[in-house]
Amino acid sequence: MCPFLVGPGPGLPVPASFRLWSGRPSSDKSKKPSGSVHILNDVKQIEARDYFAPIVGEFEQFVLLALVRLGNGAFGAAIRREIRERTGRDAAVGTVYMTLGRLEGKKMIAPYVGVPSTHRGGRRRKHYILDAEGQKALGRAYRAFTAMTAGMEGELGQL
Repeated sequence: MCPFLVGPGPGLPVPASFRLWSGRPSSDKSKKPSGSVHILNDVKQIEARDYFAPIVGEFEQFVLLALVRLGNGAFGAAIRREIRERTGRDAAVGTVYMTLGRLEGKKMIAPYVGVPSTHRGGRRRKHYILDAEGQKALGRAYRAFTAMTAGMEGELGQL
């Protein structure tokens, strides 16, 4: 737990837009609070390993989790199928590939092109590997979710 102070500190001037009400009733309603008011909060600090980890959205989490489940080297159609089977969410093909492109742009996954296959008419398939940034982002999302749901499993299971 770490105390946080709001305001520049004792004795320093505070701009009017940053002044806070002290919580004490004033006999004169037109009187504005003078000086700075400090709010003391106990704030749990974010873990060091999560501080610089990227934040991902829900569908990006689904894609990253599908990559982990399928193993490195998964391709778009398999990722889409895994998401559909696990979540019941039938995402459009374009949605999956747009998300893969976004994750690639954020350096969370790395693509590579496989060898041509005869059953695909000699075309190559693009495969994806989970990168270090993707692992960090997925770990952060998992820890945040489990922290928020801790002790509520029974209630959430009934929803």
